[in-house]
Amino acid sequence: MTVTETPAQPADQFPHFTVLLSSTRRGARLARLLTEAQLRHWGLPTETASQLVAELAANAATHGRVPGRDFRLMLYVIGGTLRIEVTDTRGDRLPELQHPEGTAESGRGLLLVDALADRWGVAEDRFPRKTVWAELCFSGPEPAPTGPGTAGGLPVKDLGEKEPDQAPPFPPVGQHRGAAHSGG
Repeated sequence: MTVTETPAQPADQFPHFTVLLSSTRRGARLARLLTEAQLRHWGLPTETASQLVAELAANAATHGRVPGRDFRLMLYVIGGTLRIEVTDTRGDRLPELQHPEGTAESGRGLLLVDALADRWGVAEDRFPRKTVWAELCFSGPEPAPTGPGTAGGLPVKDLGEKEPDQAPPFPPVGQHRGAAHSGG
């Protein structure tokens, strides 16, 4: 596992976190747990973001899996927006929003992403990769929970405000500056 994290940043940089994980159910679960830990470290709400990561990582491990190749999770914050990116090595399999029958046992992951994210989409990367991204807007760090049963969560805008396939306003994958590298 390779982890990259940047702590407090000068004005021209932004906090971000990157990790390579095995394309397995265990890797997908670890992506969710690492997301929760990182967002807590940044003082941000965790609940909605960790649900998005769980779905995107599960899709990468299930539909984007190539034996022996990892998927990458990247989190970063610019202004009041958290961006989640999950990159896998199955660029030939682009995700599509499906509407499965009521008795179907799978096929609802992107419906959940669509419901929770303010924006989401797919960016084709250098072959054979693709990146599925989701964005959550928030007003800033949430105060620490003070009582039992409290959980962080990001506000969800009305579905009408979404722009799922619009190009992302952030720099393309791989053009992040000032990353501190640590092996793991």
